[in-house]
Amino acid sequence: MLYDINLTLGYDYGYPVSGAKHLLRVLPDTLNGIQRVQAASVRISPQPTEREDGRDFFNNRTVALSLREAHEELEITMQARVEVQRQTTTLDLSPLLSGLEAEIGSIRSLGFDTPHHFRHETARLRQVEAIAKYAHASASRTQTVRAVVQELGYRIHEDFAYDPDATLVDTSIAEAFALKRGVCQDFAHIMIAACHALGIPAGYVSGFIRTVPPEGEERLEGADAMHAWMRAWCGREAGWIEFDPTNAMLASDDHIVVAYGRDYGDVSPVVGVLQAGGRHRIRQSVDVRPLS
Repeated sequence: MLYDINLTLGYDYGYPVSGAKHLLRVLPDTLNGIQRVQAASVRISPQPTEREDGRDFFNNRTVALSLREAHEELEITMQARVEVQRQTTTLDLSPLLSGLEAEIGSIRSLGFDTPHHFRHETARLRQVEAIAKYAHASASRTQTVRAVVQELGYRIHEDFAYDPDATLVDTSIAEAFALKRGVCQDFAHIMIAACHALGIPAGYVSGFIRTVPPEGEERLEGADAMHAWMRAWCGREAGWIEFDPTNAMLASDDHIVVAYGRDYGDVSPVVGVLQAGGRHRIRQSVDVRPLS
């Protein structure tokens, strides 16, 4: 499936700010067996004083920029054409959960994609006893690692309600789990924490998903949003699989990857500092348009 993607992130400060430094993770990348980027670019207004394109530890594309002059707004526009052709299989090549630790131990690499980096607590993925109990209940229903991951994803989709007003970007997983409500970020974090409780390496995926309108209705411009799901390492043969608990499905050709990390903090689209005071308004518009 071929897509044209347009992302606009706007920051309206309402008063002059200066000394801004930002790191952007908004550019999709070519990933073997998943997607191929035909073209991608980022425009920043006002024009940054300095700009450097690079990669972070997890090999995500980054844009580092600084704006020394005073400005009252910042607009970031990303445009890309991406072909998604996921090499998916229904064949379960993963080991029994009891055999996963030995397979993890056999991996000697410490590269960005090794399972060793995706097993432990982070600031957003604290151990929560209730989540661990929830995870072990799912593990008791099946045997292989991939089956456990999918069971967790389907169960989270069934037990939790999508509610954009229930949580904030910094709501803890313990709070979101207790509420049984939240958004894609919450569901991905909870599923990752549940996998960690079972010894399954798991991480966070940010990206885009095509929104299919109801039958008979026109598609709305900008109706799509940046999305989040998770991935789990299911053994040497199975490797990484990506699961979207918000939509109860394995990642498909409708999922376009932007960045991989341990949690949202590793893949946040925009992070940075500036000299300012008070509040500002954030605008986001995403359009994912299928071309074929």
